[in-house]
Amino acid sequence: MVAIVSLMAVLLLALLITRIGSAALVLTGLSHESARFQARSAYTGVGFTTTESEAVVAHPVRRRIIMLLMLLGNVGVSTVIATLIVSLLNTTRSEHWVLDIVLMVAGAGLIWAAATSCWVERRLNRVITWGLRRWTRLEVHDYVALLQLQHGYAVSEMKVQAGDWLAGKNLRQAALSNEGVLVLGIQRTGGAYIGAPRGDSTIEAGDILVLYAPIHRLAELDQRRAGPPGEEAHHEAVLEHREELADDGDPSR
Repeated sequence: MVAIVSLMAVLLLALLITRIGSAALVLTGLSHESARFQARSAYTGVGFTTTESEAVVAHPVRRRIIMLLMLLGNVGVSTVIATLIVSLLNTTRSEHWVLDIVLMVAGAGLIWAAATSCWVERRLNRVITWGLRRWTRLEVHDYVALLQLQHGYAVSEMKVQAGDWLAGKNLRQAALSNEGVLVLGIQRTGGAYIGAPRGDSTIEAGDILVLYAPIHRLAELDQRRAGPPGEEAHHEAVLEHREELADDGDPSR
């Protein structure tokens, strides 16, 4: 029984460590999905090599968080394996081995349920975030709240295909800001990245645009084709955005 309790405690500790690491990465600007993936990858020592991982390593605060997770993971994974082996050996020697196995499975199931529960995650993240802000010197930025990503807005990547309405236009001609769409960057097919592009920057087929806009507008823009139908869709989007600004009482309109 002691070995089973020890195994559950080690698993809970590992879950808590990865949650803290994930919350810390979120506070540096990573999305929840990316932060969760990177935290678990670092803790388990998988070490996926991706562009996202390079961005994490290039950030000094994120690099320290990942390094700490890797150090803790070297101890934690070994401890989990050793504790599991001891638990199984003790269980097979026990007179009540059936009950021990049931308890082990039930405990693992409860931990799994807690690990995948959105209700638990939201409340645990609030506590962890408060603690990180209270007792650490992380340069925290809650980009989800800052960009209002929970109020119908999103930052998204969109690949421009040949025949799309945007292909061949420069940003001044496209006038996406009149639709309520901001172009944050352009990733060229050759690998060059243009941050905060100017109006004379031309959008070419194969480019990946980093856009900030209402979700429904991003979806429509991604489907917009060149020609008169595309121009009409642009005109309607401009009128819709003006109406939204008027409803919101924007003094600039």
